[in-house]
Amino acid sequence: MAEDKHADSLEKGQSGTNSPIPDDAQPGAYEDPLVAIGATAEEERAVRWKQDKRIVPLSAGIYFLCYLDRSNIGNAKILNSSTGNDLMTETGMTAYQYTIALMVFLVAYGVFEAPSNILLKKLRPSRWIAILMFAWGGLTISLGGVHNYASVTAVRFLLGVFEAGLFPGLVYYLTFWYKTDERSIRVALILASATLAGAFGGAIAYGVGHMNQVSGLSAWRWLFILEGIPSCVSAVAVWFLLPDWPEDALWLSAREREVAVARLSLEGSKGHHSSMTWPEARDTLTDWRLWGHYVVYFGISVPFSSLSLFTPSITAGLGFSDLRAQLMTVPPYAVAYVVQVLTSYSADHFNMRALHSAALAAIGAAGFIGSAALPVDAYASRYGCLIVAASGAFACIPPLLGWLSSNTFGTASVGLAIALNIGLGGAPGQIVGVWTYKADEAKLGYPTGHWTNAALLLMVAVGCVMLRVYYGWRNRKLIREQGAERVRLYKY
Repeated sequence: MAEDKHADSLEKGQSGTNSPIPDDAQPGAYEDPLVAIGATAEEERAVRWKQDKRIVPLSAGIYFLCYLDRSNIGNAKILNSSTGNDLMTETGMTAYQYTIALMVFLVAYGVFEAPSNILLKKLRPSRWIAILMFAWGGLTISLGGVHNYASVTAVRFLLGVFEAGLFPGLVYYLTFWYKTDERSIRVALILASATLAGAFGGAIAYGVGHMNQVSGLSAWRWLFILEGIPSCVSAVAVWFLLPDWPEDALWLSAREREVAVARLSLEGSKGHHSSMTWPEARDTLTDWRLWGHYVVYFGISVPFSSLSLFTPSITAGLGFSDLRAQLMTVPPYAVAYVVQVLTSYSADHFNMRALHSAALAAIGAAGFIGSAALPVDAYASRYGCLIVAASGAFACIPPLLGWLSSNTFGTASVGLAIALNIGLGGAPGQIVGVWTYKADEAKLGYPTGHWTNAALLLMVAVGCVMLRVYYGWRNRKLIREQGAERVRLYKY
C-alpha cells in the first residue's frame, strides 16, 4: 500500500508525508531552481549568510532565555540550602512534590506543542514567538512570589503551556529558510544555546546566591525575578526583528528574495502555503515511518530532561557543596556546547545524520555507565564521566531533528511532524526524566538515573542505525521501480 502511494504521487506530481517528492515538485522536473533563475553559487552563499546573520543569533538568544527560565528551578532547589533559604525549605515542598511540579510542566509542554506550531503558521513566527516570550517571562517572574507547593505547581503548568511552542516552533521555522543539508548545524547552534544557558545558569545562580535576603527576599526568589525580566523585554524586540518568510522579507533585495525562495522550492516549507488540513494531518499521523523517529526521540529526551533539571543535584553529590555545586555545573555544559556544534557541522557536511547521532548516543551511554559503575567516592572520575555523558546526550539531538525535517514533505506536515516528535516523543521522555534521579539515592551516586539514561541512549543508537538501514532499503526500491532521475530520495 505504501509503495502504491509513492507511485500514485509520482504520477500526479503531488506528495504527502509518505512520498519523497516535495509537494511543489513535478515528476521529472528536478532542474536546480537556482540554475533556472540564473543564480550563481556565490549569490546563494551571500543570501544564506545574510539570513544567518539575521535569523540564527536571534533564534539562539530566544531559546537561551527560554531554557534559562525553564531550568532555573533546579538551581533554586538547592540555592542557599545550607542556611535554609532554598526553594524547598521556604515553600515546604517535599522531594515528591518537587518532582510533581516538574512533571506538570512537561504534561503541558507535550499537550500544547502541536497547537502552537499551527498557530505559528497562522499568526506568523514573529508575532507568536513574541507572545510566548512575554508570557513565559512574566510567569518566571511570578515564581519569585510563590509560597507553597500548589502555587509552584500551578505556575509551572502555565510555564509549560507557553514554552511548549518555542523549540518545535524554531525547528519548524528553520524549514522556511534553509535546505535540508543546512538545518542540523543551525538547529545545533540554537539548541546549543540551551547548553550555554545551563552553563550560565549555574554561574548566574552562584552570583545571585550572594543576594540572599537583599530587600528581604531570598536569593532563589531573586533568581526567578532577574531571569524572567530579559524575556519580557526581548519579546518586544522579537516582534519587530524576527523575519517571517523569505517571500516577504523586505530586508532582502528583490533579487535576494528570488534566490531565497528558489533555494527552498524543492525541499523547504513555504510561508504562503495554506495551513494544516485534516487530510494532511491524517497522513502525517498515519505515516508509521515517522513513529520510528518519535521513539528514538523519546530515548534521547530522558537524559536531556534529567540532566537539565538535576545537574546541580548531581554535582552536589560529587563532593561539591552549596554555591560551589552551582559553579561546577558550568564545565559539563560548556564542553557539551562545543561537541554539539562540531557534531552537527560534521553531520551536515557528510550528510550522515543517523550515524552521527548513533555514535554520540553511544558515547553518552558510556559516560553514564561510568558514572553508575565507578565507586561512589571516585568524585573526579565520575565528574569526568558526567562531562562525557552530557556531551554525548546533547550532541546527538540536532542531527536527529534535522534528519526528521528533511524526510517529511509538505509545509503543514513538517510543522505537525516536528511538533509530534517533540510532543509524543520528547515530552513523555522528559516526564520520565524527572523521576530517574531519586532524592534518596543521593548518597549512592544516583545509580537509577545513570543506568536508565545509559540504557535509553543505547536504544537511541540502535534505533538510528535501524532507521538508516530502512531508508537505504526504501531508496534502493524507489530507484529500481521509478528510476533515479524521477525521484527524490530519503535523507540519511
